[in-house]
Amino acid sequence: MRATPLGWFLILFNVVSTTRGQPDIGLRNLPDSGTQAPLGSSKYVAACKEIEKTIPDVFFPGSPEFEDDISHWVNSSSEVSTCSVRPRTPQDIAFILHEISKTRVPFAVKGGGHIANPGFSSTPGVHISTANFKQIVVHEDAGTVEIGAGLTWTEVYEEIVPKGINVVGGRLTGVGVAGFTLGCGYSWKSNQFGLTVDTLTEIEIVLPDGNVKTVTEKDEDLWFALKGGFNNYGIATKFTLKSHHQPQVWGASINFVGDLVEGAQAAFATFLSQPHDPKAAQLGEFIYTNGTAAFGIVLFYDGPEPPKGLYDELLRLPNSSKNDFKGSFTDWVASLPVPGMPRGFFDGVPMTQYTDSIMKAFSDESIFWGEKMSELDKSVVIVYSLDPFEPDMLKHGGPSAYPPSRSQLFLPSSISFGWTDESLDKKVKDAMRTSARTLHKIGIKEGQKLQDASPYVNYALTGTPLEWMYGQNLPRLRELRQKYDPDDIMRLTGGWKF
Repeated sequence: MRATPLGWFLILFNVVSTTRGQPDIGLRNLPDSGTQAPLGSSKYVAACKEIEKTIPDVFFPGSPEFEDDISHWVNSSSEVSTCSVRPRTPQDIAFILHEISKTRVPFAVKGGGHIANPGFSSTPGVHISTANFKQIVVHEDAGTVEIGAGLTWTEVYEEIVPKGINVVGGRLTGVGVAGFTLGCGYSWKSNQFGLTVDTLTEIEIVLPDGNVKTVTEKDEDLWFALKGGFNNYGIATKFTLKSHHQPQVWGASINFVGDLVEGAQAAFATFLSQPHDPKAAQLGEFIYTNGTAAFGIVLFYDGPEPPKGLYDELLRLPNSSKNDFKGSFTDWVASLPVPGMPRGFFDGVPMTQYTDSIMKAFSDESIFWGEKMSELDKSVVIVYSLDPFEPDMLKHGGPSAYPPSRSQLFLPSSISFGWTDESLDKKVKDAMRTSARTLHKIGIKEGQKLQDASPYVNYALTGTPLEWMYGQNLPRLRELRQKYDPDDIMRLTGGWKF
């Protein structure tokens, strides 16, 4: 349930349409469950049947509800479970956790399904869907919004933006609320308000022992641990976030191919070296697909028009294509399409700044691995993303599980590989790890202090050491996990396990 590296979806289709036609990356795909479930374990079946006696919404392979429950944005994240279950209340979840504690069967919890790490929200055992947790309650007097854990940010925006308010949430269509928030959440509005967790006022969670608790800043330990600690401490069912006024917004995506890339890259590096209006946000992305290397920039301003002079130099650059946007925040997010991919992984590559030489390194890596992986799978899509934020962005929040320190902002750059051939999974992971290490070394050689850089937990590739992501916070997080989950119930599910 985590967020997807940004912007390249729109850029990709614009870039490729100006060169060789749309890439054949496919639509959302699922394992072929048919009537075949992993029934090799009678214990799994027995657990499903026991849950079904109390919870009415239990589904098995072959039903449309089951197929929807186990589906993910990328097929490589999906697994055919023995059953799926849709609890309707926190008490239903408490009952399910009680049954799981007795049988010790593996389970999964899925929200939006945008995670790319296999096994993080999928299982051969009991698959818990939060599809029934879709409440949205606006508290105008308090300036907050209650948001159910089963919602996507698209659904949230469609409900609250027409009321003239918004919250700090996901940047792309279809991203789930729960994983994004529990992973901290970088937003179009983070320069103004901080991470999504910095705007939380309450989290409703079902603890591993079945108790339902509303966690606030008064609950110092859990409040700290849940902000970046994912599902180690229970299953979140509702989030309450601060709201703010939402005006009409402005945006643009600009795409560069061939000889236009170098000049655009240099201009973007110059732009990012200056401080900017906190209402502004940007993305940069190096893309390789179908033998074409390209660079794209996405620009956003949280207002009807950006101030004169803010983006003028970038908008004047010679380009291969450009799309302008003016309208509602909901429509802005909807304008960034999210095509499904048969298989896909992400990895985080933290940096302290994006200089021209760092951008060149990202570009070189995208081309090198794009060409190399294309020899094995012609459908491959390679994206290296630059995710800039203002240096003081983390000042908006206090201590949290992630980031381990707020004294230094590490920009959450990412690598995204998409492909079709399942037999290449290991080679893709190895390639991504090699490339991430290469960029890390280049950054250090340039003088960036990256020795303790923490990869963004919502982008990090499976197998990333917890020490890298959580740093000095890890011992405390492990102590708290033992305190709140002494029977290791949450270790029966996937994710980053303390």
